[in-house]
Amino acid sequence: MEAWIAWLLLAALLGIAELLTLTLALGLLAAAALAAGLVGALGLPVGAQAAVFAAGAVAGLVVVRPIARRHIRQPPALRSGTAALVGREALTLTEVSRAGGRARIGGEEWTARPYDPDLVIPAGTPADVLAIEGATALLYPLGEPS
Repeated sequence: MEAWIAWLLLAALLGIAELLTLTLALGLLAAAALAAGLVGALGLPVGAQAAVFAAGAVAGLVVVRPIARRHIRQPPALRSGTAALVGREALTLTEVSRAGGRARIGGEEWTARPYDPDLVIPAGTPADVLAIEGATALLYPLGEPS
């Protein structure tokens, strides 16, 4: 068997192992083995193939992997403003219907409408904030809607 075929087989095995482990290291080694296989397919000697594999492995593990890990571990985006209110619980202060109403969300009083325009949410009902449109909260009652 020619050396370049062995490199391609090694690249395939490392790629499969990467899919099973998700370590990112094996995937970078698979890319280095693929590069060595391509160099071998061009007819370069085994020493050059090994050098390409070593250079690709070192570059991947020392340069690419730390950068990729840093990007993967970034904290989730901080929601602020009205986007931070979506998903919170509200308490209706007045009846909330298609015509409008009032609700308390996180200590602040907001104008409100039901998310489903056919619903009428009675005063004193807890509701989920599904969206904010301008200065109006779109609510859906917790429990059975009326």
